[in-house]
Amino acid sequence: MQNIELMAPAGNFESLQAALDNGADSIYFGVEQLNMRARASINFTLDDLEEISNRCKTKNVRTYLTLNTIIYDHDLSIIKTLIKRAKDADITAVIAMDQSVINMARELGVEVHISTQINITNIETVKFYALFADTMVLSRELSLRQVKKITEQIEKNQIKGPSGKLVEIEIFGHGALCMAVSGKCYMSLHSHNSSANRGACKQNCRKKYTVIDQETGFEMELDNEYIMSPKDLCTIDFLDQVADAGIKVLKIEGRGRAPEYVAKVIKCYREAIDGIEAGTYNKEEVISWMQTLETVYNRGFWNGYYLGQKLGEWSNGSGSHATQKKVYIGKGMHYFPKPEIGEFKIEAFDLSIGDTILVTGPTTGAKELQVEEMLVNDEKLTAATKGDSVTIPLGFRIRPSDKLYKIVENKVEA
Repeated sequence: MQNIELMAPAGNFESLQAALDNGADSIYFGVEQLNMRARASINFTLDDLEEISNRCKTKNVRTYLTLNTIIYDHDLSIIKTLIKRAKDADITAVIAMDQSVINMARELGVEVHISTQINITNIETVKFYALFADTMVLSRELSLRQVKKITEQIEKNQIKGPSGKLVEIEIFGHGALCMAVSGKCYMSLHSHNSSANRGACKQNCRKKYTVIDQETGFEMELDNEYIMSPKDLCTIDFLDQVADAGIKVLKIEGRGRAPEYVAKVIKCYREAIDGIEAGTYNKEEVISWMQTLETVYNRGFWNGYYLGQKLGEWSNGSGSHATQKKVYIGKGMHYFPKPEIGEFKIEAFDLSIGDTILVTGPTTGAKELQVEEMLVNDEKLTAATKGDSVTIPLGFRIRPSDKLYKIVENKVEA
């Protein structure tokens, strides 16, 4: 069985580095405003393209620029500039849903991947887009049986993309789901003139609503279910079946998520994919991975439509169900390379021996560890508080721009 490419989200350099450090095979990211997370994350700029490309090349990681929004006439010159700059920076491919982007990329000789927004659900549509693209993301509404039928027909009919290689199928593997068909929702545009299809979703579906009978005036509050807010997708507990469906790329959602989310999710799926390849994937490992995935942002998990189960598993709250949360306590000050010790300034709350800490930064990524020893104001103490200077053995380099957090348990309402 060929390795599945693990594709990680990168909303900023912290998350990018976290993806690289934890085993991603490829990353996808947006630049400026023409992507589906224009407001949800801190997007990269055109001037960041070269650094993104260089960082990823050192790890042999592929880079995908998302240009998968609806495009208007006034966007066309910007799109052309973005694709040209991506080519100059040697970005691997662009992810597109608008035919103008597909055509421009083709004319400029840039590899194209077809976005899930195009809603590919059958082999004839795959044949059509094979004229333009080597990789296609299938509709999120398909079952694994339907996915497998498509991949088998690609093999049987030798459907090849512009590169001359068989078309590769990508599916969505983990993260937030939208109630709309493959993410094409107009609710935010209708209520706030802020289009989700232009990367500016207002997340109306994640709120609580009251239903009113217009004839009688009777009001009913929808108890325990945010009926337009699906639980997050998680495939790690049946990833062997996903692999058997013949997919080549597994996409992890989360460009708006924190770097520790990217680090933990990518690490879990990396281990799971490698376990399938090695024949060591098992239930005990799955339980451990699920416990780790539950520590970072999630709305609860379900299997999506892949296994043909009942439709619609809804979250029972508007926020995260994560079992842990991070609390900011300070910032990086200095790094001593020989002993591999980091110095931090405590700016809020306290820190004690035994605490789990998280260090994040544009170059550092997201590193988590337990404090086993530390010096507080050059004294060997067991606790530090606001205003103290703390040095901790780390095993990795920190920078003055890095932030220090403490990981604590998060009480989640049942």
